[in-house]
Amino acid sequence: MRALNLLTYTVIVLAALICALPVAATEPIQPLLAELIRPNATLPGDTGVPALPAYDIQAAEYEQPEPVTELFSLEELKNSNENDSELELPDVGLPISDIPLTLNSKVEYFLYYFQTSGKPSFSRWLSHSSRYIPMMKEILKHEGMPEDLVYVAMIESGFQMHARSWASAVGPWQFMSETGRRYSLRIDQWIDERKDPVKATTAAALYLKELYGIFKGDWYLATAGYNAGENKILRAINMYNTSDFWEISRGSYLKRETKEYVPKLLAAAIIAKDPARYGFTDIAYLTPIEYDTVTIPSRTNLDLAAKLSGTTYEFIKELNPDLRHWCTPPNYPDYQLKIPKGSKQKFYAEYAKVPEDQRFTERVLYSRYNAHKKDSLKSVARRFGTSPAVLAELNGLSTKSRIAGKSLLVPVKQTVDFSHEGRTASSKSAAKGSYAKYYTVKSGDTLSSLSKRFNVSTKLLTAWNNMKTKVALKPGRRIIIAKFTEKNGEMVPAAAKG
Repeated sequence: MRALNLLTYTVIVLAALICALPVAATEPIQPLLAELIRPNATLPGDTGVPALPAYDIQAAEYEQPEPVTELFSLEELKNSNENDSELELPDVGLPISDIPLTLNSKVEYFLYYFQTSGKPSFSRWLSHSSRYIPMMKEILKHEGMPEDLVYVAMIESGFQMHARSWASAVGPWQFMSETGRRYSLRIDQWIDERKDPVKATTAAALYLKELYGIFKGDWYLATAGYNAGENKILRAINMYNTSDFWEISRGSYLKRETKEYVPKLLAAAIIAKDPARYGFTDIAYLTPIEYDTVTIPSRTNLDLAAKLSGTTYEFIKELNPDLRHWCTPPNYPDYQLKIPKGSKQKFYAEYAKVPEDQRFTERVLYSRYNAHKKDSLKSVARRFGTSPAVLAELNGLSTKSRIAGKSLLVPVKQTVDFSHEGRTASSKSAAKGSYAKYYTVKSGDTLSSLSKRFNVSTKLLTAWNNMKTKVALKPGRRIIIAKFTEKNGEMVPAAAKG
């Protein structure tokens, strides 16, 4: 009987709990629902803002409520929708291009960046692009290169002819002086052909062609090599045992600049090929650069050239950004000067009337000299072939002023080192379409270590550099560590003769 009473009591308690469960289950929901349907402040009668939807509490008792994942005000929602719609990537395929385009998270990052904080800069790039892209594409096409490689110049310099990087890379294609000279660009105190849009683009096309051959037709590796140097990318390939740029860029060996170079290039190309689709609708495009070229037989003042062609000195300088001073360079016979289009005949007719000794006037060039502790105006004047009075006048000093630690403006003699400046005859031994990569020997280097480092046999190293196998390498010596030759339009590794 006791057992029966206990069982009956248990059933009654369980029944009561089951009946009470739905009511209890709704208790935690009530405060949240009340908060959701009751704004903190009542809205004005006719605000134009849509009301929050009514909430069916009874239905909620039988449906599992969805978790609240994000909270925002109506104003925040409105602003968010406006910003998102402005930056939403177009739901279209990638533009047609003669270099491979792709979309991944890294490319999308730069698509977003160029549309937000980078938009002012990219707008300037687009504005300048119309001035130089037609000419640059024509040169790339002539060299058998994809025309869309022109966007390398866009991310390198924004098509600024006088651009200079922290590492002293110069011009629209940002050549270092050593690389520029490798492709016959003259760089000295009178001229810097890295700033010439025609010569620099031709040099860039040749360099990119070689990189394309070195990396077996992979444009991502080739353009990464343009940024970091081919040897850096070759070592990365060996280190990670892959030729996939995206895989290599996951590692820590390459600098961030190089890892971002390719996605930045792809994003720039995608936007520049259809800027309006990405929000660039109000760009003030510059007119394409147009000019005639005239042959200058001897040094000539640019202000004279401007007068004879009916333009200004400033415009002649703009057309010839490679010229560093007021005249065409010395030791450069038949220099091709750019003048306004349509003025060629007039220029030649008037130029012929000017005697040769009146086409050029010598001018004084100046430089900066940081005076040392024991320097005086007299000693500095003697060093630079001038007088203390001239130095004092130039720098706003008296002849008795102390100059230790001062930066002085000093005149310099206009001497031309003809062994380093001007055109030199090409080496007869250099085969057309060949290219050699040099390395400066450092302390501790051996033929064996360099062989492993640059993935080339000691036999080739000794053959290329006319060395004996057991020779000790002297620090500071420049040796060839790679050779390439053109074959069927591609640059391929060259083998030693014999």
